[in-house]
Amino acid sequence: MATPNRFQTGLSLIEQVNQAGYERSRDSLRDISPDLMRFAIEFGYGDVLSRPGLDIKLRQIATVAALTVLGDAQPQLKFHIQGALNVGCTRQEIIELITQMSVYAGFPKAINAMVVAREVFQDLDAQSN
Repeated sequence: MATPNRFQTGLSLIEQVNQAGYERSRDSLRDISPDLMRFAIEFGYGDVLSRPGLDIKLRQIATVAALTVLGDAQPQLKFHIQGALNVGCTRQEIIELITQMSVYAGFPKAINAMVVAREVFQDLDAQSN
């Protein structure tokens, strides 16, 4: 059942996950398709990810696993690895998760995902210096 204000519900959730990443994505599409980001927030976050039953950390773990297995969504994987870290996952948990996905996705996809994870970790380290 949809919430009365799906966008605000979704926006509140994405602020916990990766507000800066959302703002970059929103701004990059503003001139061509602002509705696409609104749809993603309303449906993805306002309707689905805000449901009870799984906490946000588990949802981010599932999302990182799914994007790793897809193998062709590196920008989204980067966003969600950052989000997973923001909601309490550790770097080691991300590494283990991606390593486990090599069984299901194959080594090329897992290796590519690990490269994305390393980039996220390096960006965070550079920001903290």
